[in-house]
Amino acid sequence: QVQLVESGGGLVQAGGSLRLSCAASGSTFRIGVIGWYRQAPGSQRELVAAFRPGGNPNYADSVKGRFTISRDNVKNTVYLQMNSLKPEDTAVYYCNFKGIDGRLNPYDAWGQGTQVTVSS
Repeated sequence: QVQLVESGGGLVQAGGSLRLSCAASGSTFRIGVIGWYRQAPGSQRELVAAFRPGGNPNYADSVKGRFTISRDNVKNTVYLQMNSLKPEDTAVYYCNFKGIDGRLNPYDAWGQGTQVTVSS
């Protein structure tokens, strides 16, 4: 079983920065897609940034140039650096790992979510 633990959310003023972290533990074995999603009140969960196998990171248009996804393969940790934050970035942010575990079963693991609030 794969577990994800997120940290780094909080309250920040518009224009500020935050860095989210998501540490994976358990039988991650082979990780496929890693993504950060967010969900604002009354809205659907949306993809913010993702790593896909063999490709460059991709970003939602709304965060391009402001957010950066990165990873530490040794620590099995993914980060989301968020700069120039706007009030519309306010949401609960979730990390997601998809892959194959040690028994060659697919998994689709989610973090517990971390609140990001940007004040104007």
